[in-house]
Formats: sequence, structure tokens, C-alpha cells
Amino acid sequence: MNRIILCLVILALALMSACLSEGEGGIYVKAVENLPDGFIFGMDASSVIAEENSGVKYFGFDGQEQDVFKTLSESGVTHIRVRVWNDPFDSRGNGYGGGNCDIGTAIAIGRRAAQYGMKLIVDFHYSDFWADPSKQMVPKAWKGLSIEEKTQAAYEYTRDCLLILRDEGADVGMVQLGNETNGALCGEKTWFNITYIMEAGSRAVREVFPEALVAVHFTNPEKADALLGFAKKLDYYEIDYDVFATSWYPYWHGTLENLANELNKVSDAYGKKVMVMETSYAYTDQDSDFFGNTIGDGALSDYPFTPQGQANLVRDLTDTVVNRARGGIGVVYWEGTWISVGTSSWEENKALWEKYGSGWATSFAAQYDPADAGKYYGGCAVDNQAMFAPDGTPLPSLKVFGLMRSGNETHIRPDALENAFVTCDINGPVELPQSVNAVMNDNSRAPVSVTWNMDEAGLERLKAQGVGTYPVDGEAGGMPARCYLTLIEYNYLSDWSFEEDGAAWRVTDLGKADELYVEDKKSDSLTGTKHLHFWSKAAGSVCFTAEQDVSGLPEGKYRFSISIMGGDCGNTDIYAYVLINGETAGTCPMTVTYYNCWDTGAVPGFEVKAGDTVTVGMYVKCQGSGSGAWGKIDDAMLNSMP
Repeated sequence: MNRIILCLVILALALMSACLSEGEGGIYVKAVENLPDGFIFGMDASSVIAEENSGVKYFGFDGQEQDVFKTLSESGVTHIRVRVWNDPFDSRGNGYGGGNCDIGTAIAIGRRAAQYGMKLIVDFHYSDFWADPSKQMVPKAWKGLSIEEKTQAAYEYTRDCLLILRDEGADVGMVQLGNETNGALCGEKTWFNITYIMEAGSRAVREVFPEALVAVHFTNPEKADALLGFAKKLDYYEIDYDVFATSWYPYWHGTLENLANELNKVSDAYGKKVMVMETSYAYTDQDSDFFGNTIGDGALSDYPFTPQGQANLVRDLTDTVVNRARGGIGVVYWEGTWISVGTSSWEENKALWEKYGSGWATSFAAQYDPADAGKYYGGCAVDNQAMFAPDGTPLPSLKVFGLMRSGNETHIRPDALENAFVTCDINGPVELPQSVNAVMNDNSRAPVSVTWNMDEAGLERLKAQGVGTYPVDGEAGGMPARCYLTLIEYNYLSDWSFEEDGAAWRVTDLGKADELYVEDKKSDSLTGTKHLHFWSKAAGSVCFTAEQDVSGLPEGKYRFSISIMGGDCGNTDIYAYVLINGETAGTCPMTVTYYNCWDTGAVPGFEVKAGDTVTVGMYVKCQGSGSGAWGKIDDAMLNSMP
């Protein structure tokens, strides 16, 4: 880089704090071309009532306390989305949490949204609590009903709720027939029955709000033709709807290019409007309510975890829906108002979560959902993805909705530094990078010279600690920098992280899994962008081995390790193993728990003699639970030992 430009970048870094006060809260926004006047900028605010009951106060950009819906409207939000559960309370009237979002909550939110000129998106889950691809539970009152009886109940429930909303002054602009209904709805798991319920809901919407849009909502656009497959089912059963919506979270759901392609398949084939009904992005990796966050590390992200990164993600997603997805009509941000109920202690917050339902689930939800909410109830796992700070003040990123029409291209300046990653042989020289990338507020990158707080003696001390990943801190242009130094021993395996599509691996499917292949998905990989992926719906259908043969190893002692993460696996039999000349030389039991929790199994200390053939691998067998067993395998290592 030109020395003058480099100096300017460093100067900009040093002046970052001062720059944040200029323009529209320091936020940079490039206008979205061709943005229609009626484009939907939505905000799911389902938890607001429970938040306010818990003592949360919201403020405007002037620092004065004001109705959060006024702030949203002033920021360019046009629609408020609210989920509706049939009866999110136990037999004693204790709420299940997640905002305790019954029709009463929707009424209160609908009134306030209408007061500030915003329409309501009513999200009927047709459940008493959370509905998503992993669970679509029937409401308590409908349990045991025949499909004909349940269909009538769904029609009457939808109609009655919408009549109340209309009478109470809510301006309903759209109604969802279920939430992320990937092959299940209201306890039904066949499309014949699912579409019965959808059609009943649609009929009720047409009667009460004939001008409102009827939407269906699915997810997993990263899976090729998945959305098109859902749309084909709806077309076959002649469901009356207007909008085909999907969730798109950048951590899990692939690229924006892929999103546009998958939505276009639906709009081209069936002429439907399309939109993104849920998205969000973290503005920090820090937790603020003493309950762990779903996302907490932005190292693999294309956008930094800052308010500017959050705004850039929303802007680029909107540009995709407007200019790359045919028939795109809107983007809804999920729960941008769901912040911490307190920052003093877990004990104080727990009392509020339990009393007012302001956490994702309460202990009382165990009566309805013992397998999930009954075990893992607690606070908000997405407070770091809100568009309000923990004290209720709006983040500058909230202004992105209004600014996408006019643009706000402020001075280009650094927003964050990308972490650096270096992998070195523990027995060789270690070289740290001489520069790191500054992520500018327009999401471009510029290299900046860096000074690391680590000398040769310090590096030798790290080596003495053995193989592992060590954070090394430094400074670049007045900002803290970090390099993750991974010290490894030489790996004798080929394609050890599946970046070569598993060419060196022998995968034997013993259970006829629905999906067993090398997947290219950076956010789900431990190293690189690829890994071995498995998923299957039928119980007991996940059973396979993945192994590699290695010949010509020098005589000596070796260690084999491999990593796995996954979920919904039920009872499992998973282990890493080593065979020498076909005979077992060692095994290591392994397990899967939940997303992004990697378990590394190691078989250490086995002796290899000249001429031996070593086979290393993993055996995976899962009974499965919920919507089926799934997992990811990565980072297989075969190293010599002293």
C-alpha cells in the first residue's frame, strides 16, 4: 500500500471515537437503488411488553425516554411483527416466557404500532410456544382433535384473533400461516394435513382483512431447492397465499447470492412475492444479561460485530431482496428490541424472566416443552443482536432502515480490525503477520501495520505449552489487534479439513442417511470452509464411518484426533479409532451436544513400525430425536509424538 494512504488509514483509526459523533450517529449507509416506496422494513418486537413489565425503559436518539414504537417509526420501520401463541401459560397461569405472546400481547403491540403509522405482521405459530423446524407442537386445547376438528379450530381461532385486532385498532398488513413450517405445523407432519390448517388460516384472513397479505414462512435457504420444494407442495395443494417468506441468518443460511437464487426459483415458478421474514446480526460479541448468547464470536463473519457491521448486513440484505430477488417485497429484523432486563446479576434477572416472561423460556414451560425449554430455560440469547444497547438507548444501526432510501455516505473510516489467524509447526519458526485488515465503515478492507506484544522469548514460552491456539495481542493505529496463533505438529493426513471435498476419505454409509457429504459452509467449519456434514430424519438412520489409510509413516509414536459437533442426536455411539494393519490400536468415545460446541476425540500414544498401514477414522451412530440427528466433522490430525 502507498505510504501516504497507510498513514491516512492509521490517522483515521486514531480519530475513530471523534468520528462516531458526526453525520447520522456516525453510521455509513449506501442508498439501495430501485427501492420501492412500499418496501417492507419490518421489526419483530414481540418481547417489548414483557421487557417493559420487567422494568426496561427505551429511549429516543435525543436521549429522552419515549415509546419504543415511536423510535422504530422515526427510524424508518414500516411494519411491526408479533408472534401469537394460543395459550403460553401453564395450568396455574404462569407464563412460558419468550414474551408470553398471546393475543393480548399482540393487541397491545398492534395498538401502539398503529399509533405511529406502522402496520402489523401477525405471526400465528399455531402452537402454545416456540415453533420452528425442530418443533411444531399442537396447542394444549387442540390435542387429540381429528384433522377436521383441528382445521375448524384453526379457522375459528385465526378469525377470532383477527376480529379482535381489527376492533382494537391494529392495522394488520400481513398474516403468517405458521412459523418456519419446514414439513410440520400444529403437530401435523404430513403435507396433506399441514395444508388443511394453512388453508383454514388463509380463509380467515381473507374474510377479516381482505387487503392484508397472506404469507407462508420457511427456512434453510442454504439447502439447494429446499424452498422450491416447499413451494411445490403448496402449489400442489392449491394453498391461497401471496408471500413466500424465508428466514435468513448469515451465520447459518449461506450467502446472499445463494439466497437470491433460491428465492428466484420460487418467484419464477409460481409468481409469488418473496421476502426475508427473519434476520439479525450481532453488534457485539459480549453478553449483557448473564445468559449465554447464540452467537458470540465474529471471527468468521463477513461483517464485524459492531453497529456499523450490523447496519451493513441489513443494507446488503435489503439490496439483495430488492435488486437480485425477483418479486422481493421486504425484510424483517428479528427482535431488535429484545435487550437485557438488567445488568447487575443473574439472580435479579432470573426473577424477572420467571415473573414476566422476558427471557426466552421460564421453568414453567417444562409442562409444555420438557425436552427443550424445560431443561434450558433462562434469559435472552440474542441481546447482542438487538438494535438497542442494554440501557435502552438506540444504536446508530437502527437508522439504517430510513437511510437506505437517501443514503448517508459519511467519511470512510475504520470501524474495526479483523482478527489475524496464523498456523505454524510447533517445531519450526513462528512468524506473526506484519499487518492486519482494518474493516472500514463501508465494509471495505485496508491493511494496517501492526505491532505485537510478543517477543521471541514469549513465542518460545508458547511453544513450551504445547499444541494449541493462543491469542496474541497487539496494536494497530491506536486500536487493539489480536492474532490467533495455532501451533500444530505436522499432520500426516491428506485433506485433513475436507477442503479437497473429502477426496482422501472413505465414507461408508451404514444407515442410509438423508444427507452425508462434504459441505461448503464457513460458519459451520472448524477450519477453512468445508467439513463432513450429516443429517437424517428417520430414527436410527445415521450410522456411518469416515476413515483414511496412511502408509509409509516413520517408526515412532503417534496421536490421532478429530472433531465433531451437532445436535438432536438422541442416544449415540460415536468414537474415534485407529487401526494398525487392520487391528484396533485405540479408540476414544465422543459426543455431540449443540451447535458450535465441538468435541475433539484423541487416540494418543500408539506405536507405528516400518511398513505398517495405519487407518484412522470415526464411527458415528445416532438414534436421533426431534427433527433428526445432524452434525459436522472437521479437523482430523495425525501427528508424531515425542
